[in-house]
Amino acid sequence: MLQPAQTAAAADAFVKDTTTQAFVKDVIEDSKHQPVLVDFWAPWCGPCKQLTPVLEKAVKAAKGKVKLVKMNIDEHPAIPGQLGIQSIPAVIAFVNGQPADGFMGALPESQVMAFLERLTKDRIGGEAQDLLKAADAALAEGDPAGAADLYAQLLADDSGNVHALAGLARCYVGTGALDQARQTLAMVPEAKRNESSVAAARAALELAEQAKTVGPLAELEQKVAANPLDHQARFDLALALNAKDRRMDALEQLIAIVKRDRKWNDDGARKQLVQFFDAWGATDQATVEGRKRLSSILFA
Repeated sequence: MLQPAQTAAAADAFVKDTTTQAFVKDVIEDSKHQPVLVDFWAPWCGPCKQLTPVLEKAVKAAKGKVKLVKMNIDEHPAIPGQLGIQSIPAVIAFVNGQPADGFMGALPESQVMAFLERLTKDRIGGEAQDLLKAADAALAEGDPAGAADLYAQLLADDSGNVHALAGLARCYVGTGALDQARQTLAMVPEAKRNESSVAAARAALELAEQAKTVGPLAELEQKVAANPLDHQARFDLALALNAKDRRMDALEQLIAIVKRDRKWNDDGARKQLVQFFDAWGATDQATVEGRKRLSSILFA
């Protein structure tokens, strides 16, 4: 039987601080064995001081099913910058070496526990889980109408299914029904509006609204072809391409601006890329490629 000191040591093994240099080992490699939560914090952040003890308590109670890694963004800004962390506290869960879920803000203990349970136990029932996966797949494959039908079935059984509400909102964005998307997101409880799927839907809606303000795609392409240094035209072209779901093409345009002039429009191209990443999702191919290419420029 473990003695009290041994028990404390075992619990402490599930919580650690990390650095830029140790991030791959502490997070990427370790997440291949169990989920790893990364708590991005700073000493001056009041809500961080509220959240971190709650996270530590929940992770220690999980007894090895999940680990917590804390990163001080003041001392180690490269990783949070690469991941597009713009406000703290921010928590990102890594699974199998990739970002899988997350939230922002100092959630209460009950919501943190629910987040961990969802992450480690997959609380969604088998049938509902299959339906949710099918809906997500339909949306990813460019069938927002079919995905909307599946999300609606889930919501008929559970009107509070936040993932399904966020998915339905994205379906509305995909069909250009932005008012309905806005109304659907308004149905998400205030306490859950920072969940990753909701944040992604909100970012997708904001991007669709931005795209309505730029010119026709063909005209923007002509402008950029005529003057490759017209960064505003290239920026607008990226928005228009993303609205057509041409993510890699949109990525190319913004990367081109960052390469030529990182400071253009108050770092506007990089900030827009971060919003793209939020909307596309952490595991999307364009997001993974975009973060890799952005990092190679910013940290070269």
